[in-house]
Amino acid sequence: MIETTYRDALRQALIDAMNEDPSVFLMGEEVGRYGGAYGVTKGLLDMFGEHRVVDTPIAEAGIVGAAVGAAMTGSRPVAELMYIDFAGLTMDQVANQAAKSRYMFGGQIGVPMVLRMQGGTGRSGAAQHSQSLESWFTHVPGLRVVMPATVNDAYHLLRMALKCPDPVMFIEHKSLYVRKGEMDPEKPDAAWGQSVIRREGSDFTIVTYSKMVFEALAAAETLAQSGVSAEVVDIRCLNPLDDETFIRSVMKTGRAMVVTESVMTSGFAAELSARISERCFDYLEEPVLRVAGEDIPIPVSPALERGAVPSAQLIAETGLWQVRRIAPSWAA
Repeated sequence: MIETTYRDALRQALIDAMNEDPSVFLMGEEVGRYGGAYGVTKGLLDMFGEHRVVDTPIAEAGIVGAAVGAAMTGSRPVAELMYIDFAGLTMDQVANQAAKSRYMFGGQIGVPMVLRMQGGTGRSGAAQHSQSLESWFTHVPGLRVVMPATVNDAYHLLRMALKCPDPVMFIEHKSLYVRKGEMDPEKPDAAWGQSVIRREGSDFTIVTYSKMVFEALAAAETLAQSGVSAEVVDIRCLNPLDDETFIRSVMKTGRAMVVTESVMTSGFAAELSARISERCFDYLEEPVLRVAGEDIPIPVSPALERGAVPSAQLIAETGLWQVRRIAPSWAA
């Protein structure tokens, strides 16, 4: 086991992949000389040279378009967008080209690329640099969508993504880069596309991913002091989605809460909630609850920003209401 940060786990995954496979190369804004907006690619230019670590203009459509073309012709590009907020500029390349090429060419051409993006709140980046837009990509057949929470997952899911034959949207939470944890290069948390139970419980199930895993775990710890036992399921991969793990969990506990940082309306929480409701209807003692981001642009004020997304306190209070009918503080 190695004690490291989320950022360095990602960096090590890139180094190991590039050492193993000469077709892997990096491209994006400031990935070379600057070392990436969040330091993930720092030093890789010196290690692998400018032909495999390519600084690009600020042109998201061009970055992703070039990556799609490179992937279709035999390379394994890792393209980086500085913020997921600007992924809209790449949606033709991602949704119409990368996602559909294998199908439209009858399997003769694949697009084995990884698009690294940074999403989420926590840095006072304001409305244009703080969004959680994973639902944009889960709505497109042909794309894989991965959102690692733990340090070990940051390493292994990126390694797995770089062996996937399909385009992978690899979404990193900007508040996790400095988080420390243990990494075992030989042992992933689980297989590709498989969910993980991060904490076992018996009273209700929390289904979540990315940074919200840690908010859910903190909430579960608080709830335990009140005698409420919460099970926390980290889905890790939104596509492919392992719903069997959280379905079994909800059948056991009889209650479910879905927690996401993305906004409530049309967010991925709705998809998870629908699957639970459809498959666990006869087991549910209460309706499925969603705890999600407010339907507002993310404020720049740190205090308002924190209030716009779920916190451990909100999750814990909602859990107490769901299990014990104890009114949360915001309902007073």
